[in-house]
Amino acid sequence: MANQSFQEPRAASNIGVADIKVDGALEYVHEYGNNDSKPSYQEASGAPVENISPLGIQVTWFTTIFLNIGQMIGTGVFSTPGSILKGVGSVGLSLLFWALGLVIAGSQLAVYTELASFFPNRSGAEVVYLEQAYPRPKYFLPTAFAFQSVLLSFSSSNCIVMAQYLFAAGGYTPSAWELKGLAVGCMTFITLLTVVIFSTKLSLRVSNGVGIIKVITLIFISITGLVVLGGHTKVTDPHVNFQDSFAGTAANGYGLSNALVKINFAYGGYTNAFNVVAEVNRPIRTLKRTAPASLLVVAVLYMLCNIAYFAAVPKKSIAGSKELVASLFFTAVFGSQKSSRALNFLIALSAFGNIVSVIIGSSRVIRECGRQGVLPWPRAWASTRPFGTPLAAYIMKWGLTLLMILAPPAGDAFNFIVDLQSYPSNVFQFATTFGLLLIRRRRVRLGINNSEFRTWNVAILFSLAINIFILAMPWYPPPAGRFGGDVSFWYATYCAVGLAILGVCGIYYAFWIYIIPHFGKYEIRQELVQLEDETSKIHRLVKVPLADLSAWDAEHDVLGQKISDLPDSGSDDVGERVKISGKEE
Repeated sequence: MANQSFQEPRAASNIGVADIKVDGALEYVHEYGNNDSKPSYQEASGAPVENISPLGIQVTWFTTIFLNIGQMIGTGVFSTPGSILKGVGSVGLSLLFWALGLVIAGSQLAVYTELASFFPNRSGAEVVYLEQAYPRPKYFLPTAFAFQSVLLSFSSSNCIVMAQYLFAAGGYTPSAWELKGLAVGCMTFITLLTVVIFSTKLSLRVSNGVGIIKVITLIFISITGLVVLGGHTKVTDPHVNFQDSFAGTAANGYGLSNALVKINFAYGGYTNAFNVVAEVNRPIRTLKRTAPASLLVVAVLYMLCNIAYFAAVPKKSIAGSKELVASLFFTAVFGSQKSSRALNFLIALSAFGNIVSVIIGSSRVIRECGRQGVLPWPRAWASTRPFGTPLAAYIMKWGLTLLMILAPPAGDAFNFIVDLQSYPSNVFQFATTFGLLLIRRRRVRLGINNSEFRTWNVAILFSLAINIFILAMPWYPPPAGRFGGDVSFWYATYCAVGLAILGVCGIYYAFWIYIIPHFGKYEIRQELVQLEDETSKIHRLVKVPLADLSAWDAEHDVLGQKISDLPDSGSDDVGERVKISGKEE
């Protein structure tokens, strides 16, 4: 089988010998970015740092707020309150779950902030943190995460909700295929017919503008809810749902865990700005302020909106509302007039902005996966030509979204897709949180103590506990039996499919890295490639015959660049190391 350890110490490109630290088989390189961040040490098998961001430094502090808000306020607060109420059984516990969502998101946000402070010159967030937390087995975690990110990188649920509210705004009840058709049109318009693929700067401005409209919409719903509670609308008894508010509380684990998954979905996006860290000037100083601010604003508005729903709409109607609870609220307060339809259009616009924010963030994740070299055609994924945007990631996301809109059964599409995306994501979120502890331990051994942020240990432990609960409880059967979930087929199908995807990734990795190279008599090595724009860098994984392996390792540095191409390559110091094993030796 292929031996993935380094054969001999090798130099790192364009850096001095004092800029390399070694911890056993792991080699850490001192790297710099152009976003005015502190230098970072990262393990050499990860994607190379791009010293000049090919996407520019165009993300301002204001944009980081609305990248997070834009993804958080999408369809969750308008579509999931019904399924959350159905899962927990009571109005009181439903509101407590929305408050719990803030605590969960805040803890995970702190974890991401510390991880970003370790790697402030890399975009992609989770893909970077997993790559650096689990560098061995070599390329295993990057491979699994990359294929999960690609296979599940679709925004079909948001497109479906956007289409539903557009039909509601027009006062029309669509058939299943009419709904799917409009959802396809929404994704096509956003990806191919707007500025998203043509200009990074304009796409960020679109995200900001729609984000402002979203906040105004939630403020309007919140104020309207307070007016309803004051008895100034046609709603006859606005306090009925708050009387004995914990009556009917569910006692089954399936309902509670399912509700918690939906809460995570509704808050999802609070780390979206971390996907563009390399494009933010002084990123950690900025995100330490803007990320918690965006989360707190959204959490307050979420609570007020849910109170508004419960004030205007009967509990039974909310529990059976599926994705249209906000539409029921508008109808209850304003009737079937033009004002109600206009507000439905605002929610559709909110879904539009959410999709834009998601595309911006996930395109950086996909691009970073491609730069690692674990996806086919790394040049295509990393390229920003011809518009200065990650075009390949945009096109791929558009195609997968269309497939997932059209393929699943219409009645189950929303819940199954949300759950399918969430389960592998929760697996990686647990791995990311635990990975923070691993990275901390290694940095102590290496003597690296330049982090700009440190998370409370209690926040890490709380996040780990929540992730374990979310991963374990969906397997617990619902009271109505194996077909009693929120889809018409086996309740845990999304868990099994999610784990199956990860299992396939493991099988692929074993064949790609070990089995096929063993019989082909070669090993995998990484080669550093600089693209034609002179700022984009990738790792390309190449096959090196066993007979040529010693020569290859002697001719290339730890990052995979030819030593003969480096400045000062004739120095007597090439190949020296600072050996770290608890202390410098």
